[in-house]
Amino acid sequence: MDAVHACSSGHLGLPLGCAEIGAVLYGHALSHNPAEPKWLNRDRFVLSAGHGSMFLYSWLHLSGYASVDHGQVKNFRVLGSHTPGHPEFHETAGVEATTGPLGQGVSNAVGYAVSQKMAAAKFNTAKHAIFDNHIVALAGDGCMQEGVAMEAAAFAGHFKLDNLILIYDSNDVTLDAMADATQSENAAKRFEAIEWGVQTIDGNDLGAFLAAFEKAKAATGKPQLIIAKTLIGKGIPEVAGTAKAHGEGGAKFIDGARKGLGLPAEHFFVSAETRAYFAGHAKSLAAKHAEWTATFNAWKTENPALATELDSYVSGKIAADLLSKIPVFPADAKLATRAAGKDVLQPVAAAVPNLISGSADLHGSTLNYIASSKDFGPANWGGRNLRFGIREHGMCGIMNGIAYDGIFRASGATFLVFADYCRGSIRIAALSGLPTLYIFTHDSVGVGEDGPTHQPVETVSGLRVIPNLDVIRPADPEETAGAFAAAMQRTTGPTLLSLTRQAVANLNDIPVQTRREGVLKGGYIAVKETGKLEAILVSAGSEVQHAVAAAKTLGAGVRVVSIPSFYRFDQQPQAYRDEVLPPSCRKRVAIEAGVSGLWWKYVGLDGKVIGIDRFGLSAPGGKVMEVLGITPQAVVDAVKAL
Repeated sequence: MDAVHACSSGHLGLPLGCAEIGAVLYGHALSHNPAEPKWLNRDRFVLSAGHGSMFLYSWLHLSGYASVDHGQVKNFRVLGSHTPGHPEFHETAGVEATTGPLGQGVSNAVGYAVSQKMAAAKFNTAKHAIFDNHIVALAGDGCMQEGVAMEAAAFAGHFKLDNLILIYDSNDVTLDAMADATQSENAAKRFEAIEWGVQTIDGNDLGAFLAAFEKAKAATGKPQLIIAKTLIGKGIPEVAGTAKAHGEGGAKFIDGARKGLGLPAEHFFVSAETRAYFAGHAKSLAAKHAEWTATFNAWKTENPALATELDSYVSGKIAADLLSKIPVFPADAKLATRAAGKDVLQPVAAAVPNLISGSADLHGSTLNYIASSKDFGPANWGGRNLRFGIREHGMCGIMNGIAYDGIFRASGATFLVFADYCRGSIRIAALSGLPTLYIFTHDSVGVGEDGPTHQPVETVSGLRVIPNLDVIRPADPEETAGAFAAAMQRTTGPTLLSLTRQAVANLNDIPVQTRREGVLKGGYIAVKETGKLEAILVSAGSEVQHAVAAAKTLGAGVRVVSIPSFYRFDQQPQAYRDEVLPPSCRKRVAIEAGVSGLWWKYVGLDGKVIGIDRFGLSAPGGKVMEVLGITPQAVVDAVKAL
């Protein structure tokens, strides 16, 4: 109450309504260690209802997490504090996921559960179980209404993730009105139908919640849902149980509420007894951690190879010579970059054993199945291929949870045009610096007969504008090799590979190493002029071939530049960028089978962009390209017109 009142901003309802739940979790039931926030076998707690962030900050503070001291609680939502408006990963120890948009935390918790199942299968031995924890998430009505949460919940039920416990803060209130204004489903029956175990309890009864939680932890074969009926804003009679408790509206009544709760007038008060209890509890948690550490050390001694492998997973080590492990394609290769991706993925998966690959029911089209492994599931928790079903947003939210856990490298695939179905999760991955990999195929009007609904003319540019998202659109098989290597070597954010459905020729006029290593820099001179520089042709992806063909027609003074990654190229030193795109040459033409807007920064106002600033049409891919003007001749004509 005091934190929200101090900044006149935030949410009181959930922290008060779920106070008993927090007391049971952090005062007794969760296995964690405030002194070692990243303990590998801790229970993970994810607050999906991130607007209730003071719930999490309060309990982390009482538990003894150093990053949430008394000053940080007082500085709730203040610039530079470790207590921002919504919990943010990397910002605050004890925060397991960035959960701003509702529902994300549910899918993240499912991803954590997947990761821990995989870790147990990979590293536990008959003698030592070093991974045997639970993933716990707290969600509200808003989370449960979001599609991303229900996509992930259906996945969890189907795959029997019995290390997952979801607590539903069912207070019958949403922001605008009582929940019955927008929902009428029976949540218990809904979750039972998707193979969850379900309990319904009074969430404000500590004993009832503890009993339900212990039962959920002991259950096997299904994920568990605890529907906790709570009173939102409990303790502030003026707003309790109403939509007014959903924001800071109750803050003006906190002095009266403090009296009603039997608290002293002092703000940010914590009793000496409470401090003493949590100090003692922290010691017992540390003792449990020490007991596990002894088991872990014995496991390491008996399994040195596994221990080394686990360390490499957690540290994110990737072989520096990854490119050399990918065989060179035959010079006469002519195949779609999605097909090249299939060939590249196999040696990459061998060199990066913690890479896992999933698809939204499209493995047969996205071609990203790891052939040396099998499907993930109850019969084989160690499988490296995940079948997400037709759940694009859930897929990417689950991938984020796997990435938050920091053991496995998550990748997932669908058609590029469906990126907008999962944009929210992609954006959070970029914001949180998660090294996820998106293998998105069918990346242009070259898709052809499926028509404009499946032709993503605007999608690549729409993704390129997301900060910290590296979008790579390779031009041929060798650039595809470079793209996979670049993605694996990047650990500070997500990478999206935009791959073709249609076949493209190997660009043999450009040396193999030039193509591969050029991707690592984002852009490079693909074909250097042999005479005085007169014009520069700039392109990416399947249209680089048109720039190369046009340069041959135009003559010795034409340079071709491939820019598969705007993100990487823009991060290069100015000297390198000027070497590739000399400022003195202002006659520039760019070509890409997509919207033209972003290319102007490379061609300047004196240049020209050949793009597609309209939706596509249904016809064979080659015919669509021709009708929409994505041809070598269009490049030639544009240069001559300049």
